[in-house]
Amino acid sequence: MKVSVVICTYTLDMYEHFREAADSVLAQTYDDVELVVVVDGTPEVYDRVVEDYGDREDTVIACNDENVGLLASRNRGAKLASGDVVAFIDDDAVADEAWAERLVRAYEEEDAIAAGGKMTPKWVAGKPSFLPEEFYWLVGVTHRGFADGPGEVRNTFGSNISFRADVFAELGGFDVDVGGRKGDKNLQGGETELCARMREAYGQGVWYDPEAEVAHKVFEYRTEFQWLVDRAFWQGYSKRAMESFVDEEGGKEREFLGYLLLTATPNYVRHLISSPSPTVLKRLGVLYVLTALVGLGYAYAIPSYSA
Repeated sequence: MKVSVVICTYTLDMYEHFREAADSVLAQTYDDVELVVVVDGTPEVYDRVVEDYGDREDTVIACNDENVGLLASRNRGAKLASGDVVAFIDDDAVADEAWAERLVRAYEEEDAIAAGGKMTPKWVAGKPSFLPEEFYWLVGVTHRGFADGPGEVRNTFGSNISFRADVFAELGGFDVDVGGRKGDKNLQGGETELCARMREAYGQGVWYDPEAEVAHKVFEYRTEFQWLVDRAFWQGYSKRAMESFVDEEGGKEREFLGYLLLTATPNYVRHLISSPSPTVLKRLGVLYVLTALVGLGYAYAIPSYSA
């Protein structure tokens, strides 16, 4: 089973991070891996990629004529891929050496049609003490409460997700109208929408293997409280927008809210009673601030995404 891994990149500022991501893909313990690089409309970056990787037989490199965004770039990468499985990782992430091997195991042993794994944090400028682990998803890291262990989930992060190539093609890939990163566009959730269509068409979700790890670099700006506030608001906005693309999309979000109220909050309170700590108290307060901001963003989006 051949695995094609698509990485999209577009700016020279991220080039060294891209190289680390690409090298992690090429250093997998699984030996049938193809790297597919799509440069999103930046010839200078394309030239660097060709210089560094152009002579490799296991690498495919392409450049868009203009900046078309992450989802369209990923769709192009999937079309260029020759693998039985097409996987996606971001240019600011680093795959564990056994990542592809674990994904292949999901397809061969669990009869998966899509598979993904755990996103772990790589704190570039230190871990923010005030950020509760329940909200690590704001910085692209698998959060506490996501899953108890291996099993089927709705979707994993877009930087650690894969599909059987024929399934991805049959579904038509990512819906570029959902958004994805392009310029300052804040709408997120391309993998959520695609996985919802996949479940509707095939009756299956994504097989989650927590041992299929990808480390996500959390840069300093992403640890600033103001950035997290803004991120929480727009994530709430995106969740409401997703409901216009996906029927009953909010089910998992309601389940997570229940987890925050009925499991996470009592755990924090018990910790505070047994071992009073200003840090734990701060995390509990931030948990509710971020929850409120997600809700505010959701409410703000209702007029724009009402039937």
